[in-house]
Amino acid sequence: MNKQTILKMATAGVMAVAMMCVPAAIQAQGGSGAGSAADKVLKPADLQKLLPASVFYRGQSATTQLRNSGGVKFADGYFVLATLVDTSGYSSSVAAKYQAYFVTEVPIQVGGQALPAGVYGVGFVEGSKFVVTDVGAHDLLTVTSGEDAGLKRPMPLQVTTDPAGGFRLYAGRRYVSFTK
Repeated sequence: MNKQTILKMATAGVMAVAMMCVPAAIQAQGGSGAGSAADKVLKPADLQKLLPASVFYRGQSATTQLRNSGGVKFADGYFVLATLVDTSGYSSSVAAKYQAYFVTEVPIQVGGQALPAGVYGVGFVEGSKFVVTDVGAHDLLTVTSGEDAGLKRPMPLQVTTDPAGGFRLYAGRRYVSFTK
């Protein structure tokens, strides 16, 4: 082999190694390259294998309404999930503020307040409020909820992107914003 052929082969080898290392380096830095996932809003069909058919809350088991569910899968693989529940067996005081089962695998901001990773009961209550409770039905935080009169297709529960950044959890036209 002549010197020029060896140089071409060495250059090709260095380029091949560099091309194999670039995707791993981008992923390690948290960057996004072609084909990498961004934060994704999840619909009920996406949640069939993620959410259980029933959940425990305040000493009872409640059936989930998977057709009325939504969530977010963040680019780093963590989830925020919500599903309406059947609260027919609960007292009226518990059912008034426990409308949905809410799971967050990472700390988030809900209506500007910090909420640690965990499993919660949530509900939209009178006075334009959104209440987050622990599984024992103890209030953890309350924030002001909004009303979206321009929402074209209100659903019992859904998650959408928020035009101001982050996401919105809706119950009909009422919503609360959350961010990671």
